[in-house]
Amino acid sequence: MTEYEVDVPLWQVENGSWVFAALPFPVADEVDELTRGRQGGFGSVRVEVTLGPTTWRTSLFPDKSRKTYVLPVKKAVRTAADVAAGDVVHLRLRLVDV
Repeated sequence: MTEYEVDVPLWQVENGSWVFAALPFPVADEVDELTRGRQGGFGSVRVEVTLGPTTWRTSLFPDKSRKTYVLPVKKAVRTAADVAAGDVVHLRLRLVDV
C-alpha cells in the first residue's frame, strides 16, 4: 500500500468555488511513475484521503499549469476539519489502484 503524508496549503480557484491542494513535486513525480499506464480519464489517479476527521475516496488530477497533481477538497470535508482556503492542512493519501 503506497501512502503519503503531506502538509500543503489549500487554494481556491480564481472566480470559482472549487478548493484544491497541490501535491509537492517529489510526491507528484512518484505518483506519476507508480500509476503510469493505469491512470483514469484526464490522467486522474484514484486515492483515499484523510483530512482531520474525514476519510474519503476521490481522485488526483494533473494540473499542467502547476506541473503537479491537485486534490479537490469539498466543502463538507473542509467544514468538518475547520479549515478554509489559505490554511495549511495535513493530508494522508493512499493510492487505491497500486
